[in-house]
Amino acid sequence: MKSLVDQLVNYASYHRDRRNIATHFVGIPMIVVGAQGLLARVGIGPFNAASAATAAASAYYMKLDPTYGKVMSLLLGASWAAGTGIAALPLPAWAATAGGLFVGGWAIQFVGHWFEGKKPAFADDLMGLLIGPLFLVAETAFFLGLSPELRAEIERRAGPIRGREVALHAVPVAA
Repeated sequence: MKSLVDQLVNYASYHRDRRNIATHFVGIPMIVVGAQGLLARVGIGPFNAASAATAAASAYYMKLDPTYGKVMSLLLGASWAAGTGIAALPLPAWAATAGGLFVGGWAIQFVGHWFEGKKPAFADDLMGLLIGPLFLVAETAFFLGLSPELRAEIERRAGPIRGREVALHAVPVAA
């Protein structure tokens, strides 16, 4: 299993344009909640494909890094709750809401990659689908001045963000 640093460096190498990163802060949550809403209809009550996917992803994130794993587990729990609420809607409203979030989120992602000029990370490594949400948590931590060593290593290996002066994580890296 790749380390947290290796996973984030690989993902970050596809995401060095501030506009692409910004689109991911909108698109990825939409995709996650939409997927949770779609998966929550498969199963019975709280025991459904969304709860199974949440548990499996949370276990992976915890194994990758306990601190980031706790944050990811909380966020996935919230998205599971939102998706479960969407799944409780009448069929047409459920399909429009869950499907709209999922498809709309992907559309926003592809606009971001148009800015980037690179294909999405998952095109080369399907793990990118799991690392995307984690990347957002890491970027948020960097913005808050947390995990400076992790940020410095990612930037050393993947390169700096283009357009940093207005990027989400304008906190300078200590030399």
